[in-house]
Amino acid sequence: MRILFWLIGLFALAAGLALIAEHNTGYVLVVSSPYRVQLSLNLFALMLVVGFLLAYLLLRVIRRTLQLPGQVGRYRKQRRRDKAQVALRDSVRLYLEGRYAQSLKEAGKASKEGESRGLATIMAGRAAYAMRDDVRYREWMGKAAELDAEIRTARLMTEADLALDARRFDEAASRLEDLKEGGERHVAAQRLSLRSAQALGHWEEVVRLSRQLVKHKAMSADAAAVTLRRAHLENMKSRADDASAIADYWKQIPSAEQRDRLFVERAVPLLVAAGQGVIARRTIEELLDKEWEPALAAVYADCCTDDQATAGIARAEGWLRQHPKDDGLLLSLGRLCLQVQLWGKAQSYLEASLAIRKSVAAHLALARLADRLDRGAEAQKHYRAAAELSG
Repeated sequence: MRILFWLIGLFALAAGLALIAEHNTGYVLVVSSPYRVQLSLNLFALMLVVGFLLAYLLLRVIRRTLQLPGQVGRYRKQRRRDKAQVALRDSVRLYLEGRYAQSLKEAGKASKEGESRGLATIMAGRAAYAMRDDVRYREWMGKAAELDAEIRTARLMTEADLALDARRFDEAASRLEDLKEGGERHVAAQRLSLRSAQALGHWEEVVRLSRQLVKHKAMSADAAAVTLRRAHLENMKSRADDASAIADYWKQIPSAEQRDRLFVERAVPLLVAAGQGVIARRTIEELLDKEWEPALAAVYADCCTDDQATAGIARAEGWLRQHPKDDGLLLSLGRLCLQVQLWGKAQSYLEASLAIRKSVAAHLALARLADRLDRGAEAQKHYRAAAELSG
């Protein structure tokens, strides 16, 4: 319909112009001595229109001709950029396919031209690293450093990641520190920082980063528990010679992390060795009152000093009424009775523990009891049994 309206309009315009031209009797006189040219007004108007159109077309042709070299240059440049983008896509695909040599070749092509030169150099560096070509890896990452404003974060993340993979932990820590100074604190960087801190034994930093990753839901609670457990134990070992320092560190651990029963079980010997058995005993009692854990019951005796053994026996016998078949609890009761020289009860509890499950600790406790009572043959029997179990 639009075309039809245009045609009708053009025909109406043509008819109108024809009527005007038919009744127009004017003329134009052009005088240039000694010449005189007389033209009808209609012809003169037509000549003006045609002349304007010819001049316009001529100027367009001249302009296009002058612009042609620039357009050709831009076309060629765009072609090179398109080829570079294709080469970059091929490089990424080949890298993911494990064809590192070809990926490096395509990344080299892409780095020569295009808007993603920085990304191409990083891909080339990764491909060279995958080929274990350290010389070319350093060369490409050096080129990436020259484009620092464009890909600084990507370059530092790549260098840190690959340095960790190659066990160059100091180099990885340096790159991560550069990221931190640049204000980059995103989750991926924190994960790399955690790996670096674990490798370098910076356990205070491991604790801080693990908590942050859990807070941002970038680390599962189970994975964090394993990491925090080791970090806390290492931090406690470094304070093993200072009783007040290890006690202060224990108090700083959040209650949620102190509820890790495996951690408490491994921390008890450290606390006891530092003279902080009271803290360990209180923690185990609170945990066992809330939820029973045989492994914690087995180490309960370690936390009770001689002056606390009687109270410990009373507490453990209260648990025994609820858990009469727990071999670990029976073992702790036997050892506590040994501390207060209740020989008969100690033997009864230790033999009950052995009847449920054979253990090296129970045999050794009975061997020590036999030594105390001058029963050499019986002591040797239990020592041999312990050696057989441990072997």
